[in-house]
Amino acid sequence: MTLEEKASLTSGENFWMSKKIDRLGIPAISFADGPNGVRSQTDQVDHLGLNPGKPSTCYPTASAMANSWDTDLAEAVGQALGEEASAQGINVLLGPGLNMKRSPLCGRNFEYFSEDPILSGKMAAAFTRGIQSNGISACIKHFAVNNQELHRMSNDSVLDERTLRELYLTGFEIAVKEGKPLSVMSSYNKVNGSHASENNHLLSDILRDEWGFEGIVVTDWGGSHDRVAGLTAGTNVEMPSSGTDSDIEIVNAVRSGLIPESVLDMRVDEYLSFLSSLGVMGSENDRGTAAAVKDTEYFHGIARKAAEESIVLLKNDESLLPLAEGTKVAVIGDFAKVPRYQGGGSSNVNPTMVDNSVDCMKLTSLDVAGYEPGFRRNGTEDSEMLKAALELAGKAQVTLLYIGLDEMSEVEGLERSHMRISENQISLLKALKEVNPNIIAVLSCGSAVEMPWADDCRAILHGSLSGQAGAMAMLNVITGKVCPGGKLSESYPIKYEDVSSQLYFPGAESTTEYRESIFVGYRYFGTKGIKTRFPFGFGLSYTSFRYSDLMVDSGGVTFTITNTGNAAGDEIAQLYVGLEKSMIFRPKSELKGFVKVKLQPGESRRVAIPFDDRTFRYYNVRTGRFEVEAGSYSILVGASSEDIRLTGEISNAGTGAESPYEMAELEHYYTADVESVTDEEFEALLGRKAPRSDWDKSLPLTRNDTISQLYYAKSGMARLLHRMIRHMKLKAEEKRSPDLNLQYIYNMPFYGLAKMTKGMLSMDMVDSLLMIINGRFFKGLSNLIGGYFRMRRAKKDFRESLLKAGKI
Repeated sequence: MTLEEKASLTSGENFWMSKKIDRLGIPAISFADGPNGVRSQTDQVDHLGLNPGKPSTCYPTASAMANSWDTDLAEAVGQALGEEASAQGINVLLGPGLNMKRSPLCGRNFEYFSEDPILSGKMAAAFTRGIQSNGISACIKHFAVNNQELHRMSNDSVLDERTLRELYLTGFEIAVKEGKPLSVMSSYNKVNGSHASENNHLLSDILRDEWGFEGIVVTDWGGSHDRVAGLTAGTNVEMPSSGTDSDIEIVNAVRSGLIPESVLDMRVDEYLSFLSSLGVMGSENDRGTAAAVKDTEYFHGIARKAAEESIVLLKNDESLLPLAEGTKVAVIGDFAKVPRYQGGGSSNVNPTMVDNSVDCMKLTSLDVAGYEPGFRRNGTEDSEMLKAALELAGKAQVTLLYIGLDEMSEVEGLERSHMRISENQISLLKALKEVNPNIIAVLSCGSAVEMPWADDCRAILHGSLSGQAGAMAMLNVITGKVCPGGKLSESYPIKYEDVSSQLYFPGAESTTEYRESIFVGYRYFGTKGIKTRFPFGFGLSYTSFRYSDLMVDSGGVTFTITNTGNAAGDEIAQLYVGLEKSMIFRPKSELKGFVKVKLQPGESRRVAIPFDDRTFRYYNVRTGRFEVEAGSYSILVGASSEDIRLTGEISNAGTGAESPYEMAELEHYYTADVESVTDEEFEALLGRKAPRSDWDKSLPLTRNDTISQLYYAKSGMARLLHRMIRHMKLKAEEKRSPDLNLQYIYNMPFYGLAKMTKGMLSMDMVDSLLMIINGRFFKGLSNLIGGYFRMRRAKKDFRESLLKAGKI
């Protein structure tokens, strides 16, 4: 293989395809978005999901699936996803996503499983196994510490090594070791100063050397910053195509001695092994002509089953639910007719069909008094809608009120500005209560919301974003055909101000400081004793369960669960571990395992949750490895993080490592008062000086600065362009219909111009544009013109080299 051929295999051919070398039998492979459905595009491709893909089943989002706590279900959904992807000729499905839910306001939380890495990792591993059972690759993402959307392509996630290892990498570790994904997608952001796609510590030291990952690393689309640095760190494939600019850059780096050719050989060998694992080497790779083995109804049924298992019963005063046959119901709420079933952005699926509650009511035994939308989805008040809804509610025994977040509240590229549902929905709820207090709120949202209105409902059912079959699944729960068994995979705080990261999220300019360290979600609420609206792991049922007879030994815990109610149901038992007298700061308790049990009325079963190498460990920044502290550990088994039913203890001799911390330097971490952490404490935790968190406006704009920073440009034309783009962006946001591609461009670093324009601009030309932006108009223009012709010559020479080798 020639140098040029090897370099060509490290970047895409176009938006969704890799390159091929016909003379060597190396085929092109295809990629598609796929966390909750296959988004395969042919014409009018785009990154953020504005243009539809081929029709595919839309399964519940990760935010919903995690509420099932069911790894067998996750594997079954993954298998169905893989079947559909394989039938469409897809080789790599971009998912699942398993970034931590650090803040409820992250706009992409619906794509992620949990605030806990154990639950996230177990679910992602199961999804991966299911997807890859079809001979295609899952691509777990976004690796790593990608927990905000604002400036996601340029922002630097600044955190200490212990927090990185224990909270933000453990889920990936589980997914890699237990799911064995064939590919991993690096994230856009920097991690402690180095872009994730060129971060040697993440991609080589940890992913490959420590965890034994043997697949390939793919950049997020447009997430390649310095291609040569990425190659050295462990990135195999840059996506999408940047023309041949990156290939030429690699060839020049090898020929100039900047990197040895052996580095390129290593990345190509890893890629060829990956193709062999897919079974496509030497083939035409034309599986896209095959027909799906099963029809759309089959996959729709799997989506409905997944939605049913993921529904969480949050409240059920006086056992209002399930509704008896013939109950007269008023159906109110815009979401009942036009369901909110998925998030916005690159995961947006073009569904094969979509159930809605109004139509599905006809398939139930309920007596429907009628339907009224009740409110406008965009949040504006409408007195006529309100009046009609109140009149309808007065004619029924029970009101089914469908409420939640609208599409623009949860979308890739944008953060939420608050945790509330719109005021017009709350006003409707309070008015309905005066007419008919028997209100069942059916909640649709992919992330936590404040619920000051919870006391105004008799019952609350949470469907999250439940996919195309979610409406019928919810009605099956409402009518008792299905007993709800889901539990929350994230805490629901009473108010946003209670959240540990609220002072530090999002990082508005250069960096995001993870000052709260390991105190995220229930780890913070439980340690500080902050009451939540609904705790992590919480969920009610139509039956009840008793826990008894806990036994603890070196292998794990065993105990008995008994169904003490009158209905068959599922119980999700959770194992938490704590160490009260610790030499390091710790959460009060942490999830270390779980088990889901299906029981008939009166049935008892002995269940086990084993300990593993993660049960007692912590990361010691002094020794540079995971250690175990000696002590007597609390063993807590319960129905949620705050509903502990059984307790025990076990002693562990530990590994004998000294404490990595000086308590006096980290006072507020030892008391979990993370809102009071000082600069000195954070830097003591980091073990270094924290980088500047704001943009240095005195310096010229660089490749890593964003188009939003044109506000600071020395060029008047550049500042005018900024005003125009920002005006269009804000006008669209006011209408609750933001242009997601415009949002992407506005927050894109300048290096993205070379990575997302299909080779129209080289990085050399981007540097010339920056000269113009920084006030050196004539020099920049001259270099831009020269750069264009240099790019043409370089591409011509590269193409001729490939022609000589017989590649094209």
